[in-house]
Amino acid sequence: MSDLAPALSLTGSASFGDEPVFRDIRLKVEAGQWTCLLGASGVGKSTILKIFAGLSDELTLKGMAAASNGQLKGRVTLLAQDDMLLPWLTVQQNVLLGARLRGERPDIIRSEEILSKVGLSGKAKSKPRTLSGGQRQRVALARTLMEDRPVVLLDEPFSALDALTRARMQDLSAALLVDRTVLLVTHDPSEAARLGHAIKVMTSSGIEDFAPPNGTVPRPYDDIDVLKTQAHLYSRLSRPT
Repeated sequence: MSDLAPALSLTGSASFGDEPVFRDIRLKVEAGQWTCLLGASGVGKSTILKIFAGLSDELTLKGMAAASNGQLKGRVTLLAQDDMLLPWLTVQQNVLLGARLRGERPDIIRSEEILSKVGLSGKAKSKPRTLSGGQRQRVALARTLMEDRPVVLLDEPFSALDALTRARMQDLSAALLVDRTVLLVTHDPSEAARLGHAIKVMTSSGIEDFAPPNGTVPRPYDDIDVLKTQAHLYSRLSRPT
């Protein structure tokens, strides 16, 4: 990793024109850990990722302060639910896309090392249309790793995968993104219980801290504490806000 992972914080309100997205929230994301953010659709979780990623030009921000232990510009990468692979490029070319867009010389050797880490060495010359959903998401993860940023924003990147592939991608991501500051937006209590060093539930009233299970991330999906936390999260999310 190119530099130390910073902590993140966010306070304030956001709206699209006159339509509020959220009001007076306070969010702290600890450095070098996975923070999982859950909540109902439309409550503003993805908007928070946009603000941290510097993609909030269309928003009206009031009393907003987004901070880290240093400036975030050039230190953030975003992995979304849609893998956003360019179909006319090979797997390796997609992984190297960031350097190409910045006009930099692509690091071929490093891209090969990263493709090996995600188990796609044999697919470097393949086109995205020949890959399974899980393989495509591993390419997207490899592209994220290629950017080598200390802050990683994840916007439901595994939600479209089947349960077994999702669990494998969670394990792989936890192993490869260790010591980075990761903010994961998810609708899946099981995912949060497995991956979160910190778990937060966002409602129309604000953001609540939720105690994570014991154990090392990624926690076993069938661990009793993981299952209890999962059940408690389902219960909390089902309550009116």
